[in-house]
Amino acid sequence: MTREIRRKTPEELLRECQAEEAAAKEGHLKIFLGYASGVGKSFRMLDEARRRRERGQDVVVGAIQPRVPPEIEALLRNLEVIPLKRVDNGAAIDVEALIRRHPVVCFIDGLAYNNPSGLRNPTRWQDVQDLLDAGIKVIASINIQYVAELQKDVEAITGKHVTETVPVSFIKSADEIEIVDAPPEEPTERPAEEQTEAQNREQRLSRLRELALVLAADVVDHQLNEYLECHGLKQQFGANERILICITPRANIEEMMEIGQIIAQRFHGELTVAYVNQPNISPVDQAALDTRLAIASAAGVHIEILEGGDPADALLEFARSRGITQLFVGHSQRTGLSRLVGSPIGKLIRDSRGMDVRVFPQ
Repeated sequence: MTREIRRKTPEELLRECQAEEAAAKEGHLKIFLGYASGVGKSFRMLDEARRRRERGQDVVVGAIQPRVPPEIEALLRNLEVIPLKRVDNGAAIDVEALIRRHPVVCFIDGLAYNNPSGLRNPTRWQDVQDLLDAGIKVIASINIQYVAELQKDVEAITGKHVTETVPVSFIKSADEIEIVDAPPEEPTERPAEEQTEAQNREQRLSRLRELALVLAADVVDHQLNEYLECHGLKQQFGANERILICITPRANIEEMMEIGQIIAQRFHGELTVAYVNQPNISPVDQAALDTRLAIASAAGVHIEILEGGDPADALLEFARSRGITQLFVGHSQRTGLSRLVGSPIGKLIRDSRGMDVRVFPQ
């Protein structure tokens, strides 16, 4: 069997060349992401600076926190630090000095700081963008509470409001992201009140950790999409959950929707309901189908009506085009699992490479 090799179009080749040229000119961004204060992201970041310097890389520190603990002071003593630029009402990264110095790697602690008024960039993350545009690799740190689009979620968990934020679009532009996790506390004997507070704190940290993991998955998914688009490839999978509920007139839509919504909400995923249009459907089946579509519509779920002679092929083609990770399908208990082979569901299971298929009784 011979395999036909498709030649890339001139537009695809041009897009690849432009992407490679842009990547060569721009810097590389790595972010250390913490989900709470005190997890050690600043130490982890500056310890990487130490290791890089010991390997002979040209590194500088462009910004540190106003107050640092002794262990970080010890790291800074062996690193080159470019002082912040003092202005009338505060201090900011000395972007001009850093660009003149032009190190291979610049470390920036506290990505979410606002700059004093009167400077060209109102925020520190915009200063970092200038460094990246100048071809400098930047390694920076930020806590999840300072991501603008997650601010309300974090505030609901911690009760703390912040005014300095970084847009999630900038976080997603990172070439690397590393979550800094704190080791769990050792269980100790405590009075009842302290034990309750410790449990509440662990629950809060668990929810914040989950937000950080979802954001990191978003970044990976964005990187994947960028790579595939630049290289003219079609996406077959994703880092985030994308669930497709395939309904029929007899599908158990309530259970499928309930589980799909739980997964989508927990992992900030996408949920879609799809039906392959059948021209000769009976009035009874059409009414049953309309009821199920109405349930999905009332829940605010996006609905796709697909066309195609083979329902399995139509669903698979749509799923691949949307980077679906999970397929929810229904199967009659009366026919038994042995009848899956050769059925449309059997074809979905057999050909759904890169996707998980979950079969619901109906």
